[in-house]
Amino acid sequence: MLRVPTPGVRLLPNAITVLALCAGLSAVQFALSGNYSMAIGSIGIAAVLDSLDGRIARLLDATSKMGAELDSLSDAISFGVAPALVLYIWNVDTQHISWIVSLVFAVCMILRLARFNTFLDDTEQPPYAGEFFVGVPAPAGGLLALLPLIITIEYGQGWWSSRAAVWIWTIGVAALLISRIPTLSLKTVRAPAKAIAPLLVGVCLLAALIILYPFVALGIALLLYLAHIPYAVYRNRWLAGHPEAWAVPPRERRAIRRARSPRRLGLRPPLRRRVAGAAMRAVRLPRNSDQHLARRTYSAEGKERGERRRSWRQIGLRQRGK
Repeated sequence: MLRVPTPGVRLLPNAITVLALCAGLSAVQFALSGNYSMAIGSIGIAAVLDSLDGRIARLLDATSKMGAELDSLSDAISFGVAPALVLYIWNVDTQHISWIVSLVFAVCMILRLARFNTFLDDTEQPPYAGEFFVGVPAPAGGLLALLPLIITIEYGQGWWSSRAAVWIWTIGVAALLISRIPTLSLKTVRAPAKAIAPLLVGVCLLAALIILYPFVALGIALLLYLAHIPYAVYRNRWLAGHPEAWAVPPRERRAIRRARSPRRLGLRPPLRRRVAGAAMRAVRLPRNSDQHLARRTYSAEGKERGERRRSWRQIGLRQRGK
């Protein structure tokens, strides 16, 4: 039986998107009144709401073309225009360089969202493409741009709050937005059953950290997000070079990776023990010499027959006097 969602159900995801838009615009109002803590909090709330509207729409089977367009427009304002204006109000200068940097950031955010919308209709992408974003996603980019302001609120003025540092940081985040660097998509992350209890404990600790030290927790989360980018690049390249792992779950991918490691292929690490004199010359014999091959063949045949190396006590010989 085909289930048709009611108009009220279709309205819920769009209402959450509008709330995210209002939260992003409220950040500008808080910045104009000098309340930068609430400005950052408003953009953080917009990021949380943005992560919920799409999931709720899929759960309720209430996805629509209008909802997708509204979500893109909301992201452009909440994570592109609003952070750019907050940074400009906080770091305004007489040369108008801050305004130019803010314009560049907002334009890069809109270009990133436009490229994301074009990828939705691309049917020629590999199967693993859904596990990655191309460039830094909009919510993460909007919060990353505010990292100098977050550090300044928590620790006061420093080199991170100088105009030059803020300009360079903002341009760097804008470059990450329009770059083709792969980043992990949290939508496809699946936690194993045995990790549920540790994750719940981690969520509890994270909630306590957010309540007691909200800006410290947000700064650490943003730095960890930046730190994961090299791993995302490595994982993307590994999947691109192993088509046999595209259609298997992550657990089997780990098995494929372990099977292709040097230790699994039978390779042994080089000898690290140091000896001197004649023993050193014996160790340095070429591995392909006849004597070495004969010794390996003899020992292998002895192992197959179940023979064990006997000591001088077992064969009745006396140890030579020292």
